[in-house]
Amino acid sequence: MTVMALSRSGGVHVALAALAALAGIVILPNAAPLYTLINVTLYMSMGVFALSLALLWGYGGILCFGQSAFFGLGAYAYAVAAINFGDTTLAAVFAIGVPALFAAGLGYFLFYGRLSDVYLGVITLTVTLIFFKLINSTGGDAWRIGAARLGGFNGIPTTPLLTIPFTRIPMSPAQMFIFAAISLFSTYALCKGLIVTRFGRAVIAVRENEMRAELLGYNARRLKLAVFVISAGIAGLAGLLFANSVFVSPTMFSLSMAAQVLIWVVVGGLGTLFGPVAACFALQIATAVLGKLGIVDPNIVLGLVLIIFVVFVPGGIQPAFAALLHRLMDIRADRPVAGEVAR
Repeated sequence: MTVMALSRSGGVHVALAALAALAGIVILPNAAPLYTLINVTLYMSMGVFALSLALLWGYGGILCFGQSAFFGLGAYAYAVAAINFGDTTLAAVFAIGVPALFAAGLGYFLFYGRLSDVYLGVITLTVTLIFFKLINSTGGDAWRIGAARLGGFNGIPTTPLLTIPFTRIPMSPAQMFIFAAISLFSTYALCKGLIVTRFGRAVIAVRENEMRAELLGYNARRLKLAVFVISAGIAGLAGLLFANSVFVSPTMFSLSMAAQVLIWVVVGGLGTLFGPVAACFALQIATAVLGKLGIVDPNIVLGLVLIIFVVFVPGGIQPAFAALLHRLMDIRADRPVAGEVAR
């Protein structure tokens, strides 16, 4: 596909996403009950989380098993900064900046050390486990950063809500929903725009053939580090949104969280952006319904879904749906026009 075709396709997808976001912002806050509004806000925070790995793995070719480390780090950075500074606007900057800085330090050793993909996956998974164990062991008054108690396995239930910028007024659930919708759309548009830039095309070239890209003059290590840092910042934004939908807890670093985002990207379609977001919403709704029914463990269902898609629909939802549409259009185009004389 040419760059021009990618740009047109990206523009159409962004326009459709903008219409969907606008419709949601206008309709849901006025029509949906409070419980539904909070749940959808939570789903949108996870949608941003899914985009972080969709960009890194789908376009950067970097399979990171530790994306939940950046997700949890962003949430904890926000909570600690908000409690200490009393200003959630500055805390929101910390939520994005701290994971990005941590990813820059970690990524430097990963990529400039020329580690293979297998070792990269092992190290990122190990980092996630370290954070999970560390945060779980921070119970008691001794474990605090300034005025913020880390709370151990209880987390920080007193996480301050985001306030309207330049005021001390906390956002209402409807305002938080609108902020989450804008964040999800903006992140989607950023990723869409990024992959059609010169930087994005270079990242994709490195994913396809790193040695060839380096022979053409691209610095593969620098490009990998850059997309790694960007994806960590996006995951930190997702952590910020999650912290304002529920509260900060060590489960954000858990293996189940790390596995879920991988499943969303695989099911949605590796190398796509809309697919992982759609899969994220669909699977979260499905697990919530199954959890209420109590018939089967939702984690077992997620595992089965992953196996089914890997075996039977390896491309994921979005590519399979696009292929089906193209096939239907081709069949329709091959049909004879009414009244046409058969030859």
